[in-house]
Amino acid sequence: MLTKAQTGITAALLAIVLFSNTGCMHITAGPDFPIPIPVTPYWQDRLEDRAWVKERYERAPILGPLTAGSPVKALDEPSDDEVMRAFERADRIEGGIPLLWEAQRNNVQITKEKIADYIDPPRVVPLIGPVQLHHAHYKCTIYYSQKTRVGWPFPHTVVDEDAREVVYIDHNHFHMVGNVQTD
Repeated sequence: MLTKAQTGITAALLAIVLFSNTGCMHITAGPDFPIPIPVTPYWQDRLEDRAWVKERYERAPILGPLTAGSPVKALDEPSDDEVMRAFERADRIEGGIPLLWEAQRNNVQITKEKIADYIDPPRVVPLIGPVQLHHAHYKCTIYYSQKTRVGWPFPHTVVDEDAREVVYIDHNHFHMVGNVQTD
């Protein structure tokens, strides 16, 4: 009969031999190539959404200087994608849990209304230089019909035909000030 200490030592030696000869990991040299780590679809989707939002909506562009006599108006109004992403972030509904609680939004219509458009006085921002911050505020109303299916403890469906939500979105961007030389 083997003692507990002998069994532990044997198991450790067997583990070292098995892991050192798999071809993926070498104890002395380290991995020769990156080891794939499985990621659940939830986390993968969340990472992709964060990258999409950062790339598209979280950056403030720096535009050229404003010229005298030209109309001062904001850039494009928010896209439907931006409005729906802001709405889902505020509402925290992304479909629900299958067979337990599910929500669907159908017949979505979005209206966008500019409520403010103004420019701050010039100031110096580090790493940018003298700039003016241009603000544009939008009120986006989302009209939709929502169907909610609850599966537990008593299965039932709730339909709200005239649902509406209001989302406020701010678009900010910089305008350079003064004699600007662009290369």
